[in-house]
Amino acid sequence: MKKICLMLFIILAFTSPTMAAAPVKIGMITTLSTKAGYLGEEIRDGFKLAIDLEGGKLGGIAVELLVADDGRSPEKGRQIAERFIKRDKANILTGIVFSNVAMAVVPKVVRQGVFYLSPLAGPSMLAGKGCHENFFNVSWQTDSLSEVIGRYASEQGYNRVYLIAPNYLAGKDNIAGFKRYYTGAISGEVYTSLGQADYAAEIATLRKAKPDAVYFFLPGGMGINFLKQYGQAGLNGKIPLFGPAATDERLLKAVGRAAKGVINSSQWSADFSNPANKQFVEAFKKAYGRTPTLYASQGYDTARLIGSALKDVGGNLSDQDGFRSALEKADFASVRGNFRFGSNHFPIQDFYVRQVVEKENGQYGNQLLGKVFTDHSDPYVQECR
Repeated sequence: MKKICLMLFIILAFTSPTMAAAPVKIGMITTLSTKAGYLGEEIRDGFKLAIDLEGGKLGGIAVELLVADDGRSPEKGRQIAERFIKRDKANILTGIVFSNVAMAVVPKVVRQGVFYLSPLAGPSMLAGKGCHENFFNVSWQTDSLSEVIGRYASEQGYNRVYLIAPNYLAGKDNIAGFKRYYTGAISGEVYTSLGQADYAAEIATLRKAKPDAVYFFLPGGMGINFLKQYGQAGLNGKIPLFGPAATDERLLKAVGRAAKGVINSSQWSADFSNPANKQFVEAFKKAYGRTPTLYASQGYDTARLIGSALKDVGGNLSDQDGFRSALEKADFASVRGNFRFGSNHFPIQDFYVRQVVEKENGQYGNQLLGKVFTDHSDPYVQECR
């Protein structure tokens, strides 16, 4: 009789609807090494914070976050994605920083029925002709922040601007974005190597060009080196600098005074006063002992978006149509405020310009100057079928 009771107990335990389901696995492929590694750290930490605030869950559903470093290598990114999907059975992928890695990974991933949510990389191809129903971008289309700079530079009367960016997909997309809204003359256009550390030759050339201002897109360690060398050349304060997302809080800590006065664009700021952002910034500072960057805010928003969709389908990712529909609704409180998806699954949102200022404590930070675009959409949405 005791054996029968024990068997019944075991059967009931494993068939009970209250039995904990296996956690949803989320694979994060991001850049944690190289001088751009802090970008991936910020994305990871923002994403992880959202999970930690829910006690290991998103939208009330248990999740397991798997993290791997792509080393800014497209081939390594492909290998990690394959391992996450085949070995670890990850249902959702996220995390990629660089557009060239995204183009190597995302198209194959989404064709396999896996969802990819980008907290940063948003190349034009994935917004337009290469769009896919399982791909969502939660940051911005790559051109967008440079479109903001182009519009602002024109409105402020800068007639001759010198352009500098790395010679890869995101560099070219950003230059295209700037030109789309800039009405003045281009006094020079230079493409550097991806990961370049020495900008002496480029700085000497732009000095000779005598532009009204310099536009630069040099993410991560590239931007740190460029700003330091620009200051050392005595140009800081003489020829104004403009850059998309060019002066995040981690970069400012590394660069200091050399970044003072830089005009930069963003869809988010740490001093936004909406309740979701206040909670995020306070929790991030408490957890990590530093002010979050916009990259951390995007990692956090990506996790919150996933949570909203998991809640909607009760964690049942076999209901792909339901999960996709829930993602499209973006039914969560974004730290940036207004946020919705266009038909190509890229954000429609507001964009701002900020300027680096010295604060009362002697540290440097970004100060909002104003809004440039309201409900701004990317230019490739009509190409997405």
